[in-house]
Amino acid sequence: MPLNVVILAAGMGTRLGRPHPKPLTRLADGRTIQRQQLDHLRAAFGDDAHVTVVVGFKKDLIMEESGDRASFVYNESYDQTNTSKSLLKALRLSPPGGVLWMNGDVVFVPGLLDELRPAIDADRSFVAVNTESVADEEVKYTLDSAGYIAELSKKVVGGLGEAVGINHVSAADKATLIEHLELVDDQEYFEGGIEGAIRTAGMKVSAIDISAYGCVEVDFEPDLTKANELDSTEPGVRD
Repeated sequence: MPLNVVILAAGMGTRLGRPHPKPLTRLADGRTIQRQQLDHLRAAFGDDAHVTVVVGFKKDLIMEESGDRASFVYNESYDQTNTSKSLLKALRLSPPGGVLWMNGDVVFVPGLLDELRPAIDADRSFVAVNTESVADEEVKYTLDSAGYIAELSKKVVGGLGEAVGINHVSAADKATLIEHLELVDDQEYFEGGIEGAIRTAGMKVSAIDISAYGCVEVDFEPDLTKANELDSTEPGVRD
């Protein structure tokens, strides 16, 4: 069964202050964030990955950048909703099987996806986390007594690390996550749906530590500077 991958690229990205969607921000290596993500996915999974990009703000630009390497889901309420509803649309339309998804503004080094591959192949639900940093602005997490995620939000106190914006839901858990994404407010992040599914439906979500791999979610200019310091080169995959 092909691997289902979703890239959330519908938002307006106003915090970075660009006239175009954040995924189209050009990096030091000459590629956009989106092109680099697509390159990494192709290098890690080859033709086994079925990639869907959720578009909204200036969708034609995103679609043009993706070319024939992805299909698209349109969030027509991109200016009134948050990532919970973009992910909801994508999951509802996804083929059978688990889904790996990532925010469209995440820059990471190629080896990170290889680190996640065993959990993807085992079809486990997980959130990729960085345990070396716990900033107030970021989505943080705690664990329960069994080692699964208990809390997941920006409001978490005493967080063990940060969620980096790369996640996977198993085939068995997908319907439960869809149900809880439907329940959260339009302005909620998708983490609210995950946390609700954990709290009320007992969904088991692992935290996979990718701290050894460079990964930056680009919200502000300092984030872009950090992203450009990562070694994201991958020979033989550029168009």
